[in-house]
Amino acid sequence: MAWKNSGAMQICRFLLLAILFLPRGMTSSVLTVNGKTENYTLDTERGLQESLTCAVENHTREEELLWYREEDKVDLKSGNKINSSSVCVTSISEDDNGVSFTCRLERDETVSISVMLNVTFPPLLSGDDFQTVSEGNDVNLVCNVKSNPQAQMMWYKDSNVLTLEKDYHQIQQTSESFQLSITKVRISDNGTYSCIASSSLKTETKDFLLIVKALYKA
Repeated sequence: MAWKNSGAMQICRFLLLAILFLPRGMTSSVLTVNGKTENYTLDTERGLQESLTCAVENHTREEELLWYREEDKVDLKSGNKINSSSVCVTSISEDDNGVSFTCRLERDETVSISVMLNVTFPPLLSGDDFQTVSEGNDVNLVCNVKSNPQAQMMWYKDSNVLTLEKDYHQIQQTSESFQLSITKVRISDNGTYSCIASSSLKTETKDFLLIVKALYKA
């Protein structure tokens, strides 16, 4: 029995020494951003400013931190790198929607945590205000749209909901455009076409003036 106890003590001593002399790079440091320990989405609005603070938990030595905006490394000041590091996102715009900021350990970049921005903003519409087309030709009215949350889209003509005719009108919609196509336009297609985008934040309108030139036969 004494031999067995001695063998068990030897094993315990070996395990203790193994733990004490583990390479320092194998310590289980954990990163947090604004107190959160997992990747998360930050809801914000256009025009606001957001501060992201990354901190190292469970560290046994000074740890240098890196920040990335998508794949691009953020330039940090020397006093903003060790154990805790902050980045400030100023003048947030619709272009920041869906952008991820990632904090990583410099010595082991597989240790990381990310924050994705969810930027809410009302519909933003753009496109060519004026188009001239000859009778019998095809025309496309393209309404470029950005919106978060996504907007419900409609086409109006001269202040009335546009009545779509089969094989004459076609509507194509993507996440960033709302297109009205008219096949072989007629003189009666002259008028003001309105692209209307409605979201829970606001309703916006963009007008397109279409002028159809008549064909005169000799």
